Amino acid sequence: MTGDPFPVGRALQSEQQAWRVAVVIPCHRVRRHILDVIAAIGPECAAIYVVDDACPEGSGRLVEEQCADPRVRVIVHDVNRGVGAAVITGYRAAIAEDATVIVKIDGDGQMDPAEVPRLVGPILRGEADYTKGNRFHSLANIHRMPRARIVGNAALSFVTKFSTGYWDIFDPTNGYTAIHASVAEQLPLERVAHGYFFESDMLHQLGLVSAVVRDVPIDARYAGEHSGIRLKSVIARFSIAHARNTVRRLFYHYFLRDFSAASVELLLGAGLLAFGGIYGSLQWLEWRDRGVGAYSGTVMLAALPVILGTQLLLAFLGYDVARVPRTPLHPQLLRGRRTERLIQRQHRSA
Repeated sequence: MTGDPFPVGRALQSEQQAWRVAVVIPCHRVRRHILDVIAAIGPECAAIYVVDDACPEGSGRLVEEQCADPRVRVIVHDVNRGVGAAVITGYRAAIAEDATVIVKIDGDGQMDPAEVPRLVGPILRGEADYTKGNRFHSLANIHRMPRARIVGNAALSFVTKFSTGYWDIFDPTNGYTAIHASVAEQLPLERVAHGYFFESDMLHQLGLVSAVVRDVPIDARYAGEHSGIRLKSVIARFSIAHARNTVRRLFYHYFLRDFSAASVELLLGAGLLAFGGIYGSLQWLEWRDRGVGAYSGTVMLAALPVILGTQLLLAFLGYDVARVPRTPLHPQLLRGRRTERLIQRQHRSA
């Protein structure tokens, strides 16, 4: 990427008291790349948390022995808990040490640390609570991606849009992310998936608190790194997890926290579509077995609910797309904290 979309690096160096950017690097079988990744992280980052998730190659020990960067702190898991658990450990450490924004970078060298200012820019400008990389913005970058990743990400992107409510994002499994620390504190991190579903589950949890998520175009580097994901083994788990998250999101937003015209459209649309589909199928089987044609009235009794149900669900979908969060959450959280501190000081001085 060229140009300087936001002078975050300079701003951070001149306003160290106002902003504190921390980097979390989960480590598992990244011994060959981890030192280069750390060395490429710019001075705009005040802290680096290397989380060794019981790496069999001893990546954490390597960093402790050969990395002299004073910003680095190594945290070691006794057992392998998954990439999501490693990131959560880093989040909690960064929050405890007063980080403002927390960036997650993989240790395999596929993410360019020079992109950190671009990634944290929307958050520091108060435009987003969470940012994530999007490798599909550049056509040249897409051509460099393995075909399996292109197809898999395209399919996952649509499913994730529905399960999270973020209809305006793409590349949901991209692990190059940044989050405002105050928003991370609001999330039930103990409930977020600990494995490879972590990124998608984070989006789901962010959607439940109505945080603003924004895509940031970035390039990804592919140099034959080994991926720990086995496509066949995760398809079933991802499908179940997305289905669960979809039901939870719809229940929370349209029935528990609010009940609107969209809630009625969803209920009636799903009910009519199900009735028409089931009734029509049963009638078709009956007439087929009898070897005669169906009556026009029977056909209409099955077709009309299907048509009406489809229209109602499309209307609901339009409402759901329009309600993507647009107002960042973290400025409100920070104002609330300042008000609480002011009230506490007034009580102490009274």
